[in-house]
Amino acid sequence: MTRVEQLARELDMQPDSLIRQSIEFFLRHKLKMIESELFLLSRKYGVKTVTELDKLIKEGKFHEEGTFEDSTDA
Repeated sequence: MTRVEQLARELDMQPDSLIRQSIEFFLRHKLKMIESELFLLSRKYGVKTVTELDKLIKEGKFHEEGTFEDSTDA
């Protein structure tokens, strides 16, 4: 018996359902983390959207390297 099957049995679930719900939870959590990071970056640079930040980078008002470093440091 695999660990997934054992855990599913303990939770009274089907293994496929446990895997699907686990992946969904993981992806929702990751999405919330990314949205949080984007919110912090938008506040730091005074923009409302990622599109607006991208536009300012293209206009030369921010350097992409600096904003990228900020986004990967978060």
